[in-house]
Amino acid sequence: MIDIKDEEGWERAENMKKEFRIGKKMVGENHPCFCVAEMSANHLKDYNRAVEIIHAAKEAGADAVKLQTYTADGLSVDSDKEYFMNHGGLWDGMTEYKLYEEASTPWEWQPKLKEIAEGLGMECFSSPFDFAAVDFMKECGMPAYKIASYEINDIPLIRKAAGMHKPVILATGVAYAEDIERALQVCSEEGNDEVMLLKCVSAYPTPYEEINLNMIPTLAKTYDCLVGLSDHSMGSVVPIGAAMHGIKMVEKHLTLRRADGGPDGAFSMEPEEFKEMVDNIRIIEKARGISEYRLTEKQKKEHNGSRSLFAVKDIKAGERLTPENMRSIRPHNGLHTMYYEEVLGKTAVCDIEKGTPLTWGMIAATQRQEFIKE
Repeated sequence: MIDIKDEEGWERAENMKKEFRIGKKMVGENHPCFCVAEMSANHLKDYNRAVEIIHAAKEAGADAVKLQTYTADGLSVDSDKEYFMNHGGLWDGMTEYKLYEEASTPWEWQPKLKEIAEGLGMECFSSPFDFAAVDFMKECGMPAYKIASYEINDIPLIRKAAGMHKPVILATGVAYAEDIERALQVCSEEGNDEVMLLKCVSAYPTPYEEINLNMIPTLAKTYDCLVGLSDHSMGSVVPIGAAMHGIKMVEKHLTLRRADGGPDGAFSMEPEEFKEMVDNIRIIEKARGISEYRLTEKQKKEHNGSRSLFAVKDIKAGERLTPENMRSIRPHNGLHTMYYEEVLGKTAVCDIEKGTPLTWGMIAATQRQEFIKE
């Protein structure tokens, strides 16, 4: 812990793990980005469709499927007062309660969906929204707990989830800095150092200009923990861009076809798009490389093809080196080109055949023993 406190006395947690397991899969440094297909409400209350989405996630290269574990009563109250109305956007005119009734995933499906996902080699975890959901996830053996953006200030919920001693994934979509610090501190107090922050924006779909991918390394440095991306923008450009910042998790909504509708369908990916995203992230991971400037072994070998000083005509002993009989050409077998001006006008001490790389030993009165290694 470092001794930094906000006005309410919360210290900032640090030293979170840089890798941990979610089920059987490793997440974190030196591991590929963990790609999560968020089912959310895209099952449209059809169990068989939910199963089909899981199979589509597998075919698209997902590492995990994520569910949401809540009831409308656990999130809101059945009221049409102004507090509970949605205005604008995808859910305009709906009460919160009606939206959650329509979007919720039946709890009795979830153990079966988890078993199907695991049978396909993926992990399956969920977002709990109240204490009962945390307990239910524990009973199901869920390998991680994702805290949604709007629950980032629900300290009791975060404390209970962290107390399960499974990885906790915190979305930061509506979080002030102090919200993040409190959430991390609660996890630390519960002895849970397996925590990841997800950069996200709680807008559906998210305008590109609001995403701010440059915040990803800032979060990682500021809070000394793993950082991923929960993205609600259209397409795969944003996750692929985030991969350049080294995200360790990406979460995108997955549906079978956007035209099928549903509360989240309009901003969800279709399976072909999800697969393209995963494939491109894997390419970016290979291409990112290291931050230190040094040549790869292939580049070192290819460096031998760069320029150096060669005799381009036959040169007799005692003849001077001139632009006509000596030039900078490929490959890199002769003197470095930076000595071009220095050797111009010098005398050859031996016959030099056309096409011979120049060395200091061929040039009279150079006094350049230190450069013999060239």
